[in-house]
Amino acid sequence: MKLPSDLRKEYAQRLPESVIKSLEEELPDKIAQAKVEKILQRTVEEYERMLVEAGECVGLVAAESIGEPGTQMTLDTFHFAGVSEMNVTVGLPRIIEILDAKKNITTPMMEIYLKEPYSKGKDIRQKALAIKETRLGEIVKKFVINPMELRMDITLDTERLTELEMSPADLKKGLKQAFKQFNVEAEGDLVVIKGGRGKADLKDLYRVKEKLRQAFIKGVKGVKQVLPIKKGEEFIIVTAGTNLRTVLALDFVDMTRTISNDIHEVAEVLGIEAARQVIMNEVLKVIDTQGLNVDARHIMLVADTMCVLGAIKGITRYGVVQEKSSALARASFETPIRHLVRAAVIGEEDLLTSVVENVMLNQPVPVGTGLPKLVAK
Repeated sequence: MKLPSDLRKEYAQRLPESVIKSLEEELPDKIAQAKVEKILQRTVEEYERMLVEAGECVGLVAAESIGEPGTQMTLDTFHFAGVSEMNVTVGLPRIIEILDAKKNITTPMMEIYLKEPYSKGKDIRQKALAIKETRLGEIVKKFVINPMELRMDITLDTERLTELEMSPADLKKGLKQAFKQFNVEAEGDLVVIKGGRGKADLKDLYRVKEKLRQAFIKGVKGVKQVLPIKKGEEFIIVTAGTNLRTVLALDFVDMTRTISNDIHEVAEVLGIEAARQVIMNEVLKVIDTQGLNVDARHIMLVADTMCVLGAIKGITRYGVVQEKSSALARASFETPIRHLVRAAVIGEEDLLTSVVENVMLNQPVPVGTGLPKLVAK
């Protein structure tokens, strides 16, 4: 139901636009205006009760609310997600990974949502295999080098090729492009690689054998393992390894819901707002799996602090702490001498506007009752 224009105008100053839109979606079409006004009034009361009081030390409350349950977290690094090859970093190590904004995380993974009919389970195995990175070593039974004829015979696993919907001819085409100094021929389940005239010797053939094992054949680079699972009413594909940009371009993937747990990759592909949401989701996921209870708003504040500059900054001396305007606050975290010397060299002034620097100087902190100042002659 659309709110009447006079009511909308009246409450536009008292409620956020998103709250008004949510009300419009939920209100039935046939409802008396008096009831609508009553609902709006109750919403305003609830909204005002939720607002933070002026001078409330939200940062300290958030730090305590996350830190105290954090001491009860397990130090387990991995748990297995259904199969022994696929593990997920959990507990305190994962929280540290997120809040330090580490670029190389221990277990990068994606949750890939699919379009219908694949989300209902149709050809789910084939779609999962189409995403998994396949190297030549995985579809070869044996390599045989003939030094007299300067050739290598590669016996293929035809069952594995059929699973990947490939033929020896497809493989030959790819290998020809990758190894141009050799002649590549396909004969049934055999691929023969011969040295070109005067261009390659036996040593090159042995060297290329190791390269061939790692030659990329099919799938999405970076996705080492795939696992189709049922989540609620639909099937999704969980991966070990991540390549969000390539996966989102696949025609059978639902790009509106597919996500990676690598916050830097999400920021690069989808933007800083999406990265902020992933930070929140990932921290809350860890907290929930540990059976702890932390209000989402504390996590939101941390995520906002990490992303407020438009790039992800970790809660480290090179990240958020580096950006603090107070030299004393920076010095209180780590490497104090460096910060104090640098501030002294450039003649930096500290206005003592935050908590840490006032605690250091044994002064009332400017939060709560310490915020008002009595000024008199």
